Amino acid sequence: MNIALDMMGGDFAPLEAVKGLQLYLASNSGPATIFCIGDESLVQPLLEEYQINMSSVKVIHAPEVIGYHEPPTRALKEKPRSSIAVGFHLLSSGKVDAFLSAGNTGAMLVGTMYTIKTIEGVLRPTISTVVPKLNGNTGVLLDVGLNVDCKPEQLNQFAVLGSLYAQYIHNVDNPRVGLLNVGEEEGKGNSLAQTTYPLLKENSKVNFIGNIEGRDFFHDKVDVTVCDGFTGNVILKMAESFFDLAEHRNVSNDPYFHRFHYENYGGTPVLGVAKPVIIGHGISNDKAFKNMIITAEKMIECDLCNKIKESFVTA
Repeated sequence: MNIALDMMGGDFAPLEAVKGLQLYLASNSGPATIFCIGDESLVQPLLEEYQINMSSVKVIHAPEVIGYHEPPTRALKEKPRSSIAVGFHLLSSGKVDAFLSAGNTGAMLVGTMYTIKTIEGVLRPTISTVVPKLNGNTGVLLDVGLNVDCKPEQLNQFAVLGSLYAQYIHNVDNPRVGLLNVGEEEGKGNSLAQTTYPLLKENSKVNFIGNIEGRDFFHDKVDVTVCDGFTGNVILKMAESFFDLAEHRNVSNDPYFHRFHYENYGGTPVLGVAKPVIIGHGISNDKAFKNMIITAEKMIECDLCNKIKESFVTA
C-alpha cells in the first residue's frame, strides 16, 4: 500500500506533516509506504530530526509550492513541479494508491476533477463532514461546500455516496439516510427538497427514513444527512465554531465537545472519483495528518472507490 502525502500543504508545513507521520508510524506495526512529496532541503532534515523510520518512507522532491491564494487551474499548469501536481501525477500513474494534502483546496479539487476523473454514472463528486452524535455515534453530512447549487438527482446520488462512506469507513450497518428540511412531513421544504424526497423514497440503494430537522441534527436519528452544499457548508462552519466556543468557555475538554475538533478526523475524501483523494484543513496539526493517513488506509483496504463504481454500474 502506497500513500502520497503533500508535505508542503498546510499553514505549518512541513513540520506538522513530519510530526503527523511520526505519530502514524509509531502507532502502526505494519504501516503503508508513505511517499513524502515536498522540498527535499526542508523535508529531509525534519525527517532526520524526528527520527522517522525511512524503511516506510520515500522522499519525492517537489521544489514548488502552490500558495493558498493562487488561482488553482493556472497554478497547476504553471507549477508542474509543485507538491500537489506531483502528487496527482503519482496517483494517476498508479505509483501510489491515495493522495493527501492540506494545501490549496481549489487546486486539490481541480487536480482531482481533471486528473483522477469522476466515476462513470456519478453526476457530481461530493465532500462530507463527520457529525458527532450525543450518544457517541458518528454521522455524516454531505454536501458541505463542493456543490453549492444542487439538483434533486445529485442529492439522490449523495445519499448513495454517503451511505457507502458511512458503511465502509465508519462501520455503520445499513446507514439511515435523512433529507435535511424545515419539517418532518413529506411535502415540506423548498422545491429542491420536495423534488428530492420522492427520489430518495424510491431509491433501493439507500435506507431513507424521511426528512430530518435541524433540532435533530446531533441526535441519533439518522446516520447520513443529505443537503445542498450551501446549506451544508453553513452547518459545517457553525459546528466548527462549537469547539471554538467550548475553548473560550473552558469546557473544550468535555468529551462531546472535543469530538468537534477537526484533528480527530484529519480530512475529508472526495467521494465519487476513481481514486482516493483526501483534503485536509489548512491549519492541520500532527494528529490531523496522522488521521488523514489512517482514513486513506481504510479507503484502500475496503476498496471504497471500486465499491462506489460497482454501485453506480448497477444503478
